[in-house]
Amino acid sequence: MSKFSQYNFAGQKALIRVDFNVPLDKQTLAITDDTRIKAAVPTIKKILKDGGSVILMSHLGRPKEGPEDKSSLKHIISHLSSLLGVDVQFADDCIGEQAVQKAAALQPGQVLLLENLRFYKQEEKGDDAFAEKLSKLGDVYVNDAFGTAHRAHASTAVIAKFFPADKKMFGLLMEGEVASAEKVLHQSQKPFVAIIGGAKVSDKILIIENLLEKATDIIIGGGMAYTFMKAQGGKIGNSLCENDRLDTATDLLKKAEAKGVCIHLPSDSVIADKFDANAETSTAPSNNIPDGWMGLDIGASAVDQFTNVVKKSKTILWNGPMGVFEMEKFQHGTKAIATAVAEATQSGAFSLVGGGDSVAAVNQFGFSDKVSYVSTGGGAMLEYFEGKVLPGIAAIQQ
Repeated sequence: MSKFSQYNFAGQKALIRVDFNVPLDKQTLAITDDTRIKAAVPTIKKILKDGGSVILMSHLGRPKEGPEDKSSLKHIISHLSSLLGVDVQFADDCIGEQAVQKAAALQPGQVLLLENLRFYKQEEKGDDAFAEKLSKLGDVYVNDAFGTAHRAHASTAVIAKFFPADKKMFGLLMEGEVASAEKVLHQSQKPFVAIIGGAKVSDKILIIENLLEKATDIIIGGGMAYTFMKAQGGKIGNSLCENDRLDTATDLLKKAEAKGVCIHLPSDSVIADKFDANAETSTAPSNNIPDGWMGLDIGASAVDQFTNVVKKSKTILWNGPMGVFEMEKFQHGTKAIATAVAEATQSGAFSLVGGGDSVAAVNQFGFSDKVSYVSTGGGAMLEYFEGKVLPGIAAIQQ
């Protein structure tokens, strides 16, 4: 049983770092996607059920010069209150007098939301004094913000040192994220396929290199596939290509071969005469795309090729789409991979989906409950699979 589940929060004020950095409508400032808020609800409810009280701290957006209305967490109070079934109180600061007084007066079963941490530059600087002031608001520190675990900020990493070992822990969301990532990285059953997509090789070099030590197969799709195609001497027309990464792509292919890891590149592509939802489309071998055309999705043969690999796998990591899935004409490849991952999961594979675009894809196509785990942390998950130590995790585990 986990440390969090065993802990009795009765009479305790739990200071929880959550990730409520949710998208807001530019005009109305209404929440457009509450996934991250919903993900924290089980942790909050367990503490309230025990008879504890909750002080929530988060950032929202990237405020540059102190407080600004569009980045105020006050915009999420009513929705958070309805999700929790509790009237959430709000402090218009995170370390000021009002925050201190409201935290001190908090009764069991009550919830207090602090104003945006990033209204203070000390948060992102990892300032000790700022972290210590925050720590004095609660009795127990709970980190449930996997999305910011890769940041050495005051509220995610520094604050933990002001609590004894038995008074700092991960929340349920963070526990789930860490356990799922560990399962893929260190307890993976073979065959283990990593599906890596997205636009740029440069964004994914470290994750591919680290996975060469773990995976049996690596599927490469999305715009980054064409850099690999060109590196092998293929013609890619106007497809996305990082010309300064051709040697890197060649090196990765050589390393994979030396380690016996099979890299799968898309045999064919859906091509378009321009980057546009209404573009003319055709298909072509991925290494022979005519001039003036660009690959915007994997083709039918590549779908079959990749699906066969996925369905044989026992462990699946998916980070990045296969094409420009936001446009209907170019979403078939990503949707087909989502289907294959769901079917493999149903047959007993463990599947972890992470990274903003692949998470958006499984949600859009209705597969989020058909995979083993959907990660809430894009950058954090990427760094975890690159083999980096995440400050927010290390601070609790030390």
